[in-house]
Formats: sequence, C-alpha cells, structure tokens
Amino acid sequence: MPDVLILGGGVIGLSLGYELAGQGLRVRILDRGQPGMQTSWAAAGILPANKFRTKAPPMEWLQGFSAQLHAEWAAGLREETGIDNGYRRSGVVHLADSSAVAGELLQRCERWRREGLTVKWLHSTDLDEFEPALAGAYDRCGLHGAAYVAEEVQLRTPRHLKALVAACEKRGVEISTGVDAFDFEIDGQKVTAVKTSVGPIPADRVVIASGAWTQSLTSRLGLKIAVKPMRGQIVLLSTPRRIIDRIIEWIVDFGYHYLQPRDDGRLLVGTTMEDVGFDRRNTAEAISGMLQFATRLAPVLGGATLEQAWCGFRPASIDGLPYLGAVPGFENAFIATGHFRHGLWLSTGTAVVMSRLIRGESPGVDLTPFRVDRG
Repeated sequence: MPDVLILGGGVIGLSLGYELAGQGLRVRILDRGQPGMQTSWAAAGILPANKFRTKAPPMEWLQGFSAQLHAEWAAGLREETGIDNGYRRSGVVHLADSSAVAGELLQRCERWRREGLTVKWLHSTDLDEFEPALAGAYDRCGLHGAAYVAEEVQLRTPRHLKALVAACEKRGVEISTGVDAFDFEIDGQKVTAVKTSVGPIPADRVVIASGAWTQSLTSRLGLKIAVKPMRGQIVLLSTPRRIIDRIIEWIVDFGYHYLQPRDDGRLLVGTTMEDVGFDRRNTAEAISGMLQFATRLAPVLGGATLEQAWCGFRPASIDGLPYLGAVPGFENAFIATGHFRHGLWLSTGTAVVMSRLIRGESPGVDLTPFRVDRG
C-alpha cells in the first residue's frame, strides 16, 4: 500500500510525487490517460520573472519560491535523468496597446525594479533595435509602450514532463496509466481507499491533483470546489532560422497574447481564454486571430510554416488562486489544484509546500488564501 496516492498525473501530480519520493515516501500516481498529456503538455512553458522574498504575501511567496526552485529542479532533473528540460533565461518584452495599459505597465516596471529585476523601458527606436522582426510595430500596431524584463524564463514543457516521469520512476514512484478514479471508501474521518476503474486502491494518504477534472472527485468528499476548465489554444509555427530572440507578450484590455521563440526556429503563438467546457476543438476563428496577431506584430512570420495547433484546459478557480490544503473533516485527504494559467510555474513550489503539509511539517507559508473550502 502506498504512503501517498496521487490522483492526477499532470505537472502538479508528477512534481508532488517526485518531491515526496525524494523524502522517502512510497508514492503511486493514477492518471486516466498518459501522465502529463492533458493540460500540462499543452502549456507553453513561460515562467514569469520573480524574486523570492520570504516576507511576501502568500501568493507572491509561492510564485517567487517556485521560480527559485525551477532553476534547481532543472539541474537536478538533468543530473538524475539526462534530460534537458530546456530551462533558459529568455527575457520578455511586454507590449501595451493603450495608454491605460501602458500606465499599468509603467507601475509594474517600478515594482519589478524595487524587487531587483532588470527592467528597461523601450521606446519605438529601442524596440526596433531590440527585436528587428518587430521593426515599426509602434506605428503599425498602435503601441503605447513596451518594457523588457531580463529574468523571464522558459522551458520546453514536453521535455520537462518527460524528465519528471523518468525521475519519478527512478525514485520508485508507481505510475498507473489508464486508471479512472471516481469515488472513495471512507471510514469515519479517513479515506481508506479510492474506487477506480481497476477496483479499489487503498492508501495511507490521498491527494486530489486532477486539475480541471477536480469537481467530480471532491464532491464525493462532500466538498464543493469551484474549478472549471478554460480552453486555451496555441499555434506552432516554424521558420528556417530564429527570427525573434525574446518572449513577446502583448498586454491587451482582455488578457494577453504571446510569441515564444524556441532555439530551433519554432515559435509558439498563444493564446485564447474560452469558457466552453471540455470542448477540445481548435477553431478557425481562434487560429485565425492568433495568426493575424503574429503577422501584424512581425510581418516576416507571414512566410512561416504552420506546423501544428492544440489546446488545453486550464483549471480556473473562483479567484485565480490555487486550492492547496487538507480536506476539512478528513485526516488523510488533500487537494492541490486550480492553478489556472500557472500550473507549470507554480508546480515546484506547490510540490514542496504540499509535501511538507502531507508529512506533518509546517508548509512554510500561510495557506489561508488557498483554503480548499473557500468556494
């Protein structure tokens, strides 16, 4: 019987399994499909720039802690598995398309500087020199401002997931694929087993880390948790050579789009934010909109090859914060879900914090804002 049974083999479940096994616990992960091949695989792999501050508010603490851990984990995973997850400091250029957004961006720049990040405001000629493929974008796209932040990081999500799976297996984690968990066996205040498509599986402790699919499981424990899927579509382009050096994020009133360059000339174009349930289609309207954004910003991309398009389901919570903690009324049931757009980014910090909690230690941060019974 495992010490910890994790329901969900996405980046949160795999990271937690990796961390718990590193602490000497016997871990089993269940996934209804192949580990990491749902929402996590679809993620672009952008890790926002952050400095870890021990006195920061809980969400900022988790963000900074996670960012710090990613560098350590990238090196550790490469040493354990031989897999390079593509962790690279790319830097990012933020673009603002209105005076209001530009004002907000200026305020963010001041905050980033106070936190010790490397920030440069880019006027029209600066942007043209910085990213020649975007030359003329200020006039062509009606930009009102741009800022460069050097510490933005990216990694290759499929490689990172592959490294996590390999590292989990090296640490003795049992990963069961094609197993659907749908209910629990309960004795008093303890979950004694998880009911699955292959029969009941007993465990000492259980963690629900099933992302956008969480609600059906938590309801079986009498907990209404507000997580719903938000579809995000992504396009992959390729060019003979790399034409953009840094991540480009276009801040707009309703969200943001991005261009994310890879070393091999490929370029990710994202993304949408669609409340359509578990509809896995790529749509002509969304793909067309992203391509128009990309080619307007960098006209040279008009000659790029359209390689592939895909989508994923972000697990959106009611307030944008993840659900982290113990299930009220149970001694051995825990939840780690609802990370919305930031599952990959926050996966390292979530794994360490939840590992501490599951092992009876202080999590190191106040988990009150992340309470699993907040709605």
